[in-house]
Amino acid sequence: MSNYQSAIEAVKAIKEKAGSSWDAISPESVARMRAQNKFKTGLEIAQYTADIMRADMDAFDADKTKYTQSLGCWHGFVGQQKLISIKKHFGSTKGRYLYLSGWMVAALRSEFGPLPDQSMHEKTAVASLVEELYTFLRQADARELGILFGELDKANEADDQAKAKEIQTAIDNFETHVVPIVADIDAGFGNAEATYLMAKQMIEAGACALQIENQVADEKQCGHQDGKVTVPHADFHAKIRALRHAFLELGIDNGIIVARTDSEGAGLTKEIAVVKEPGDEGDIYNSYLDVEEIDVSEMREGDVCLNRDGKLVRPKRLPSGLYQFREGTGHQRCVFDCIGALNAGADLLWIETAVPTVHEIKGMMDDVRKVHPNAKLVYNNSPSFNWTLNFRQQAYDAWAEAGKDVSAYERADLMNAKYDDSELSAEADERVRTFQADTSREANVFHHLITLPTYHTTALSVDNLAKEYFGEAGMLGYVKGVQRQEIRQGIACVKHQNMSGSDIGDAHKEYFAGENALKAGGAKNTSNQFS
Repeated sequence: MSNYQSAIEAVKAIKEKAGSSWDAISPESVARMRAQNKFKTGLEIAQYTADIMRADMDAFDADKTKYTQSLGCWHGFVGQQKLISIKKHFGSTKGRYLYLSGWMVAALRSEFGPLPDQSMHEKTAVASLVEELYTFLRQADARELGILFGELDKANEADDQAKAKEIQTAIDNFETHVVPIVADIDAGFGNAEATYLMAKQMIEAGACALQIENQVADEKQCGHQDGKVTVPHADFHAKIRALRHAFLELGIDNGIIVARTDSEGAGLTKEIAVVKEPGDEGDIYNSYLDVEEIDVSEMREGDVCLNRDGKLVRPKRLPSGLYQFREGTGHQRCVFDCIGALNAGADLLWIETAVPTVHEIKGMMDDVRKVHPNAKLVYNNSPSFNWTLNFRQQAYDAWAEAGKDVSAYERADLMNAKYDDSELSAEADERVRTFQADTSREANVFHHLITLPTYHTTALSVDNLAKEYFGEAGMLGYVKGVQRQEIRQGIACVKHQNMSGSDIGDAHKEYFAGENALKAGGAKNTSNQFS
């Protein structure tokens, strides 16, 4: 007996116990509704997706080609369409996740309007977006299963048993659109208690993986901007433990914590770490400070000074009160951060880099893996990088080092469109194409994400539509550039009434009211033009 048929039989048994007042309840209708609502709570989703992500991490440990990917989505509809497209093109969502970007929450989801990526938006906005994304993914399940149920009814009405069996198999083996979300909790939005409370909200909404960074919460900057200020390890590790306690309290014992370090580009700290004994984490953290050796007589009023190896040193302090690190210590501090985060219970690492270069990422991860051989990285394939220019320059430098003639190219001007069809451009594009596979193999990158892609695709598509529709093309700008492409490419949204749930609603009306149901999907429904 199929899973679907088993569900029907189970509801029949419940109905029989209820008596005659349930005569109008259809066990088949209830079984369909149950199938269309696999996940009843956000915690069920968090557990289901945590199990998926843990299995994927194990698979990657055995085979570095099995890395995972995600795209950042700023609205439930965008995430839904991404997963529908993945299932359409690849037949499965395996290894494909969603990323929830704090930058996009700040820029697009705050009641204040667009804000910089500085943790200024409402704390609850992140959990709300997690919930919204999963609402839309669950609706995608209901819609797709509804289509299959309709096809099953048609096959049964036509007494086409072979077709009915084929559809029944598709229903029983249906793969949900619900996938793991890696969710950005920024620097925790306050102290460790605030981090814990916000983490609980996000987990209850369905998040199985939380990404937290080692910046000062009230000085937080975008990872690709200047002015980043890191915190001593004791502060950061307390927040990592706050996340773990939130997961454990809610019963998601295998929840995933992604510890991000911004130290490669962060030259400042707000406080000098507490040192309990020589060589501890506080002592190592302070060893990276930019200091000058002084005599007691040189101390000024209000100076903060340290004893370093029996010598009196004064950390260099900015007018803002912040302390600066020595130039050139970013690599060492990143490695130190990563090792410490794993020691504190993080599961995955995230290193923000200045440019996307395989050897730089590998260099840091090689040092981390000397202590933690199985350390895995989440890498931000960020739109903040000029990928074209970076990789053309990398190709140029590789050619120059190999003695190849580069006289036809001007390194500083390689973004110029005149190089688009050049041999160097082709090599650079190939390096971009294989970047994810190369870094996964060389630097143990388990998960690749693009933080803000759908922000940029929305801007690009709207620009193209506005240019055509409000220009000479008029209505043809929409028809040719949008609707005709939807039809040709099989984009489900061309039937937007169906996508919004109209057909699901019609099915429910029939369940509830039988032949009295007033349905929207009749012969006069203009969506039939797209059948």
